[in-house]
Amino acid sequence: MQTDSKADKQLVRGVSLKGATALNMIDMIGVGPFITIPLIIAAMGGPQAMIGWVIGAVICLCDGLVWAELGAAMPHAGGSYNYLKEIYGKNGLGKFVSFMFIFQLTFSAPLSMASGCVGLAMYASYIFPSLNVTYFNYDLNLPLPILGSLEASVLLNNGTFVAIDVVIFAVVMLYRKVTFISRFSQLLWGGVIITVIWIIISGVTHFNPSLAFNFPPNAFNFDSAFLLGLGSAMLIALYDYWGYYNVNFFGGEVQNPVRNIPRAIIYSIIAVAGLYIIMNISILGVLPWQEVSETAGTDARKYIVSVFMQRIYGSWAGNLVTLLVVWTAFASVFSLLMGYSRVPYAAAVEGDYFKVFSKVHPKHKIPYISLITLGAVAVCFCFLKLKDIIAALVVIRLMVQFLAQTVGIIYFRIKNPQHPRPFKMWLYPLPAIIAFIGFVYVLFSRQNFLKEIKYAVVLFVAGTAIYFWRAYRKKEWPFNQLSINN
Repeated sequence: MQTDSKADKQLVRGVSLKGATALNMIDMIGVGPFITIPLIIAAMGGPQAMIGWVIGAVICLCDGLVWAELGAAMPHAGGSYNYLKEIYGKNGLGKFVSFMFIFQLTFSAPLSMASGCVGLAMYASYIFPSLNVTYFNYDLNLPLPILGSLEASVLLNNGTFVAIDVVIFAVVMLYRKVTFISRFSQLLWGGVIITVIWIIISGVTHFNPSLAFNFPPNAFNFDSAFLLGLGSAMLIALYDYWGYYNVNFFGGEVQNPVRNIPRAIIYSIIAVAGLYIIMNISILGVLPWQEVSETAGTDARKYIVSVFMQRIYGSWAGNLVTLLVVWTAFASVFSLLMGYSRVPYAAAVEGDYFKVFSKVHPKHKIPYISLITLGAVAVCFCFLKLKDIIAALVVIRLMVQFLAQTVGIIYFRIKNPQHPRPFKMWLYPLPAIIAFIGFVYVLFSRQNFLKEIKYAVVLFVAGTAIYFWRAYRKKEWPFNQLSINN
């Protein structure tokens, strides 16, 4: 029998399996796969880039089994906050690790939202070219001790205002009861599936195998260029697949969570991976990969799927699919904000994060302070360039969260073998090991990988300083141990 946590008791378990799977899928199928196709092709120099999609899917499925086991064992609001605290000790190191997760989430979650909103605005420029009118474009270079310089690019154009409006609209739509949110998510899911299915059918019915499988010479030479390109391609693939764990963050609002959380994760990964791979091969069967690759550094990259549909049916189809992609991008932003807003709330209720985040709306029963705060930070990140947002997001989350969790699940099995596990990882511990190796490969097997790692290091240092300041004031780990020993 599952016991609700203190945070869960203030929420409503109104999200069904269908609603949870829909929220996962619309989080996964955001604007990413529609704008990153040229980038992943350019990274590997040909259609062999599909290897990156396939390996990315395998890694995500392996990691999904980690999330499934932890989610069924601890189906509470907050997701990884609960897992990391339980794994590494509620009154010990787990206090620090879980705090660091929440601290990085305060930045990585808005980065994820901003990527969807900026991508939405970029795609809309296919119909409204004036969105590309730029007012400000500046490269920041902040010198840091030991690490060197921290680089970022700031951009203000008409599309920036659209991106900000999307964030605000998502916050407004989520400022209501979770039962409405569950129903609305299924409506959004319908639009997402229609978009992807139409693209796939169009590609399959106009498919040219000689284009799709026109590999360049030495495409499969496993030299340094291939391996570095694979690392870049896998980073993009991970970004596009991410969201399969969204259900874990609002676990306190899922009906029959020990059953529905693992199913929602596995169903969404398998479905989305199949859709992505078929969609990308279909597009390469209509547009030569050389043409797709050449758009990676141009404005055409923003709306390659619109060009694809225009090539088949005409300009009306390009305009219509653009509107559908905009719908899809908003659906993703809506879903991930809903999930992530529950994490600072759950930690604050337990006293492990700033108290203000523990507030629940008296009528709607939602963590409205957390919702509004993440939305506000996302507005700030809408001024960054998309490629910087994506790279920073993936690296920060891998270093501060995913690696600790994949190692942690093995440690937790050894440390607490009697802990209830309604769902057990298949082929344990192989999936966790594969996921860990894949994440490490993505972190270091890319050109200029240190640029984004610096972001994660800066966040880690800042978060560590804040944690120890709070811990000292509240006499929490490790200062509680010092007071006991003295």
